[in-house]
Amino acid sequence: MLILKVAMVLYVGFGVVLYFAQNALIYYPTPEVDGSDTHAERIAVDGAQIKVWVVGSPSAEALIYFGGNAEDVHRNAADVRSTLPGRTVYLVNYRGYGGSSGEPGEQALFADALAVFDHVAARHERVAVMGRSLGSGVATYLASERTVERLILVTPYDSVLAIAQRAYPFFPVGLMLRDRFDSVAYAAQVTSPVLALTAANDDMIPAANSQRLVAAFRPGQVEQVVVERAGHHDISAWPRYWEAIATFLQR
Repeated sequence: MLILKVAMVLYVGFGVVLYFAQNALIYYPTPEVDGSDTHAERIAVDGAQIKVWVVGSPSAEALIYFGGNAEDVHRNAADVRSTLPGRTVYLVNYRGYGGSSGEPGEQALFADALAVFDHVAARHERVAVMGRSLGSGVATYLASERTVERLILVTPYDSVLAIAQRAYPFFPVGLMLRDRFDSVAYAAQVTSPVLALTAANDDMIPAANSQRLVAAFRPGQVEQVVVERAGHHDISAWPRYWEAIATFLQR
């Protein structure tokens, strides 16, 4: 009986920690970096200032990039310049990340994405959207609410809820989780062509979760590219990654 009581106390205690620490488990804000070689803009959204790196010369075509949960998006600047010279690329720092003010959260990130898109769309004829890992959920939501030229999803998931349930199967995650990023629910409203880039050795997002999202789009809507030998964190280091993105955007 004593062992059972101790187990129950530990279970409840860990559950309480999970509930109150969930934001810290989803978001890993990065510090502001010196990007003196890159132009930066700040977009005001609901009292927050969203810092966006602008890479490339003015063009009719633009790409908005939403990164992973611990990603310094400025690190993509050099690859973007060499791979996508015909596009103006906007690298978005989430609230609380990289010089953006405010605190990250699902609804806040969604509102910021819409505001950034509207800001960019006023300047460019065609706007594609790209999201990596956590950012794939932001990008999918945005593409369900706005008409985007093309949608690129890197190491995407079906929902954060599904990933959390897999990680913590003995807890009622469905009752505890606030930020769900339910991409499957938004996929049906996306009308643009989609490129899904997955890593053959992804140890963070199971292939089954990525495939559930792919299946949620219309038949034939998604082009899927598996980057062989790549992992979740190093997928962008493989040539096939940038080749697939450049080819998809040139169509």
